[in-house]
Amino acid sequence: MAEEVSIRVNFARPMPVFPLGHVALLPQQILPMHIFEPRYRQMIGEVLDGPGQIAMATFDGDDWKQTYHGNPPVRPAVCIAQIVQHEAMDDGRFNLLIQGVCRARIVEESLPDETRLYREAMLEPIGMAEEPIGPADELCSWLAENLCEEPLSRLASAEEMVKLIDSGQIPPQVVLEVVSFVLITDDRTRYALLEEGSVRRRSGLVRTSLDDLAGVLRKAAAQKPEEWPKGCSWN
Repeated sequence: MAEEVSIRVNFARPMPVFPLGHVALLPQQILPMHIFEPRYRQMIGEVLDGPGQIAMATFDGDDWKQTYHGNPPVRPAVCIAQIVQHEAMDDGRFNLLIQGVCRARIVEESLPDETRLYREAMLEPIGMAEEPIGPADELCSWLAENLCEEPLSRLASAEEMVKLIDSGQIPPQVVLEVVSFVLITDDRTRYALLEEGSVRRRSGLVRTSLDDLAGVLRKAAAQKPEEWPKGCSWN
């Protein structure tokens, strides 16, 4: 089944690109942002006069830390974000609340020019083809079982995720998205989830990641941290 996109995205026009050093946003995720740099203040000011959408990108590699104020390269996969709330401050800054809409890929990038301080890109959608929901259903069943048992039941959000799944109020493919940004913290895996259009392969990535995490938790438990002297830790 295709990703649920209730908000229209015009892929025929370039979209402003907001790059960060990590994958901060996935589809369905809500993210607060504080905008203070001049180039991004200009971006948001102009975006709010239009459809209110930006492409959340990720810098490619670590060299961006030395060239941040230039235009360091970004990775091709992005998450299109919709500004759902905004507050314009007197000094030109903005407080935003954005929501991930869908996956996309950069096709052509336009760097800043004399009047536009931020980069733009032409995008193409990722993962919009019809797919069976079976893999997401299977993942939901696996999650409902494994998040109730040791060691994954120790995760802070495990109980809430089980309640969400058991409620049956949201489609399995949306559960897959929610689990991806709530339970997956490794940035490499988050980018793999962002660039992958297949529900089946994303479901496999989530399950593999949580299986690996369960292994780490079991190793930590085997060290009996409750018996360590105060101030010691397992790593």
